[in-house]
Amino acid sequence: MTPLERVNSMKMPFAELKGVTFTAAERDRVVARMLVRPDLCTLGHTIHGGAIMALADSVGAAATVINLPDDAKGTTTIESKTNFIGGAREGATLVATATPVHRGRRTQVWQTRLETEDGKLVAVVTQTQMVLV
Repeated sequence: MTPLERVNSMKMPFAELKGVTFTAAERDRVVARMLVRPDLCTLGHTIHGGAIMALADSVGAAATVINLPDDAKGTTTIESKTNFIGGAREGATLVATATPVHRGRRTQVWQTRLETEDGKLVAVVTQTQMVLV
């Protein structure tokens, strides 16, 4: 099974609720897309910060899963920091790309860049995942 097949076979109910679609996955990079729907927006038809953070969390978690040691039982987020750079309007599609900062035996750190399809930077998220053994 390829990393993308593995990610797409995982049951991630909250990611599904948000409409997250994983489009690429390899050990060093995971990419997902999410349409900015009205129910993910705040005032002014702009994506809510919590939706941005939740998208990044899903992508970072998926990246961790495909990098887990064989004896690991799973992963959980233990820290997440978001720098909000710009907004995304309703109807836009966000592209989230996670790349590794650190992959250790007990923790992994991933940085996720969230951009609109036309390349406008929306946020940068750094998240630490604990490896569950």
